[in-house]
Amino acid sequence: MNVGMTANQTSKHKENEDSPAGKTRQLPIEVQIRTTNDWFGHFAAHASGWLGSKWAFAGAVMVIVMWAASGYLFHFSDTWQLVINTGTTIVTFLMVFLIQNTQNRDARAINLKLDELIRAIDKAGDQMIHIENLSDLELDELQAKYEKIKAAYTERKKTAQK
Repeated sequence: MNVGMTANQTSKHKENEDSPAGKTRQLPIEVQIRTTNDWFGHFAAHASGWLGSKWAFAGAVMVIVMWAASGYLFHFSDTWQLVINTGTTIVTFLMVFLIQNTQNRDARAINLKLDELIRAIDKAGDQMIHIENLSDLELDELQAKYEKIKAAYTERKKTAQK
């Protein structure tokens, strides 16, 4: 088993009941770790796992090649151009939501990992846990505090070198 992965994350899942006997497929890790009843989150995890694959990219390239080749058939008309423009606009619009959901989930996971690291290190300041929930003014105050600490360190380093 890989270090840092649970047994659930490395296990194989049956694709469905009518799949060939003994055939299983490895689900993307993004899909395996999604255990909530949030239907959009579940859909987004499946979609991002598939849409981020080389097969989805190859499929998109094929669609463009087929569209370009069909230009001769449709005499490169305005309607022919409108088809690809409309299609790409719709796909882009929908992908924004899938990408944002994935980024939100990743950012939350990273923040939780950082919170755990801060909690586990004795010398770390626990006030840094959940700072992503602070206001901009509070974040500005923290930034100023750490800029002062850095300036003091730089000054100590300069005097130690003399």
